[in-house]
Amino acid sequence: MGDATAGRLAPAPTPLTPTLIALAVLAVAAATVATRPVVPGLEAVMLWQVTLPRAAVALLAGAALGLSGALLQRVLRNPIADPSTLGIAAGAQLALTLGLAFAPGLIAAGREGVALAGGAGAAGLVLALCWRRGFDPVTVVLSGMMISLLAGAVSATLILARGDYVLSLFIWGAGALDQQGWDSAASLGTRLAAGLLAALLLARPLALLGLDDAGARSLGLGVAATRLAAIAVAVWLAATVTAEVGIIGFVGLAAPAFARLAGARTSRQILMMAPLAGALLLSLTDSLVQLAGSGGRDLAPTGAATALLGGPLLLWLLPRVHAAGRPAPQHASGRRLRRPVLALGGLAAGTLVLALLALTLGRTADGFHLATGAAFLELLPLRGPRLVAAGGAGMMLAAAGLVLQRLTANPMASPEVLGVSAGGGVGLAALLLLGAVSGPALLAGMGAGALAALLVMLAVAARSGFGPERLLLAGIACGAFSMALISIVLASGGMTAYALLVWMSGSTNRVGPFEAWIAVAAAALLVTPLFALTRWMTLLPLGGTASRGLGLPVPRARLVLAVMAALLTAMASFVVGPLSLVGLMAPHLARLSGFTHARHQLAAALVLGAALLILADWLARLLVFPYQVPTGLFAALVGVPYLLWLLQRGGPQRS
Repeated sequence: MGDATAGRLAPAPTPLTPTLIALAVLAVAAATVATRPVVPGLEAVMLWQVTLPRAAVALLAGAALGLSGALLQRVLRNPIADPSTLGIAAGAQLALTLGLAFAPGLIAAGREGVALAGGAGAAGLVLALCWRRGFDPVTVVLSGMMISLLAGAVSATLILARGDYVLSLFIWGAGALDQQGWDSAASLGTRLAAGLLAALLLARPLALLGLDDAGARSLGLGVAATRLAAIAVAVWLAATVTAEVGIIGFVGLAAPAFARLAGARTSRQILMMAPLAGALLLSLTDSLVQLAGSGGRDLAPTGAATALLGGPLLLWLLPRVHAAGRPAPQHASGRRLRRPVLALGGLAAGTLVLALLALTLGRTADGFHLATGAAFLELLPLRGPRLVAAGGAGMMLAAAGLVLQRLTANPMASPEVLGVSAGGGVGLAALLLLGAVSGPALLAGMGAGALAALLVMLAVAARSGFGPERLLLAGIACGAFSMALISIVLASGGMTAYALLVWMSGSTNRVGPFEAWIAVAAAALLVTPLFALTRWMTLLPLGGTASRGLGLPVPRARLVLAVMAALLTAMASFVVGPLSLVGLMAPHLARLSGFTHARHQLAAALVLGAALLILADWLARLLVFPYQVPTGLFAALVGVPYLLWLLQRGGPQRS
């Protein structure tokens, strides 16, 4: 039943639950004020210039994000859309990082415009990726996660390149709400009032959008204009908050959900109650991080603390997510190779030539130089491990990507969205905090973190028989929670944060023989069994019913393949970090090359994955000599344009 009809039938929201929550928030806020550090002679100044402005900013920022999330969820008909899952906050932070690093004058002139440009660019990119698929919820979140990961990697690389000049940006970017006056509160209040007015004007059109597009058009609604207006308001609100206080994670996801739990049903009710829920949620979180801290310091930046809600919230919302239409399996291209074995030989030969060039051709102060003889032997211990590690990681990412795309019948599936690599990052952070510095110890920590994320993901996905959409979204939820933990460590600063930044950017600069041997051994042990499972990968894209009819044990097959993909991703992330998009590109390139049989496609993807990361590592050394672009970031910068092209060339049309 459409929203317009539901508005006459929906019960009025019960005030009991919001009242109890508001009382709890007030009690915690009062405890925060009572326990704040006292500076003799400055009590009144601290109260009026620090404590109360911070409380006001928490309420106003939470309300703005709650309204932004409600608008996005309504207009996209997606219960897991918010500024975090759509990449808006990450895009705004990247724009501010770029401005601070290269054009400080722009930041001085007005942070809001810079943040708005970045947030709008990220949102536009995500929506462009999903347009042909009718804004399918799973595809929207996959696209948003990829854009967020890319923006985060670029930001990390800029911070590594610029040093301490922008390292403090991570503390601000994690959503620290500290205030020294009322300027931010006044700015946020003005913009929130404008946003609420715009939302009231959009309430009836959004109610009509509760119908399908054809029904809304028959009632005279300009569907495209309404969507654009609502998205513009949502992006503007989220970018404003990011410009003022940094990234506040997942409040926009939680607030509409809590509003619905409190009884809101119609568009108008949700648009009114979501800002209240967001304000209460952020205020409560900010009070708790202050109370849990010591010596006047917060336990963690408030934005990072709210991001910890993201994973559990996504898991809770999973049963409410219904794909708008799964993409058709794209396992055949327009061409088909007659002699795939011969073509594989050609690919392997080309990869060997590329590897030889990467070992011998480099740049010096005098220009390009071809290392031969003694010079080659001198450079081999430096370049050899990097090349081997990049090749092994590329093979593992390609294999994981092919498995996921076959498993979910979703051409957007990629190892980066599994959450396993981010879980490995949490394990890495824990070992670094404990003082571990050796390769074996760090590998063990990453393995433990990846395994924990894998177990949580599989436990959640098991409830739906390891259904494809639930599997992907469970991985995204685990990744969101893990990245929140990582952001807390990053905001603490110090050498641990620097080491995590190096890992996040996907650098192979510090790869040695140990990492190279690990990459080779892991690739051999984990990839080889996949050739025995190609029948499963051939049948699963046909769907559960057809696969069962052909004798396939579907839940067991999905479980085994998910475990294999997670292990491959975890081992690759140890070498190249959490982002490369090689796992997305290599399987597609194999299909476009004409490899249609699963076994041949797997072999081609392995070769292409190795070639892509070897090429990325080589070019990363050459292009900005004497500096080096992180390998994972360079591959991702190439992968995003490819992703844009891929999603625009095919797939189901919008209905």
